[in-house]
Amino acid sequence: MPEAESAVSTSSWAPSLLATPTYVLAKLGRVAQRLSQEAIADRGLLLPHFSVLATLGDAGPLAQHVLADRLGIHRSHLVGYVDELEKREAICRQRDPQDRRRQVVSLTPTGRTLLAQLHTPIAELQDEFLSALSDQERTILMDLLVRLLRHADDPGIPQDRLSPNDRWD
Repeated sequence: MPEAESAVSTSSWAPSLLATPTYVLAKLGRVAQRLSQEAIADRGLLLPHFSVLATLGDAGPLAQHVLADRLGIHRSHLVGYVDELEKREAICRQRDPQDRRRQVVSLTPTGRTLLAQLHTPIAELQDEFLSALSDQERTILMDLLVRLLRHADDPGIPQDRLSPNDRWD
């Protein structure tokens, strides 16, 4: 991963910044997001497309507004991602029989195939990105990151402190 290593060279950063977890996480997040996007770019998709497919693959059909809320993607932005995936026949939208005002989004067989294809470059990227860590360290890191994410998603944390830049859309 020479390109990514040069992008995050720590030699020129102030030690006080490297001792600030939120700074380091933000820097790593930007690198990870860029590399993840590059990993699937050859399919003409963006990370929010992958997020939609992965969420539907895990959760099954969801109301479109629920999908947007789960992903933290603005509802109006989600429509564009869903439109693109629908054009590719990866998902389908149908009226909710319980509430005709709502659209339910479902993964199609084509979408399941596409999701499986996307998992390969994403998994390869994870191995490359985390290659400096042992398997045990990766497990610990993921446990800690998920704990921090759950804490940040806690209703007790003021959500008005989050911005659109905190989203993948």
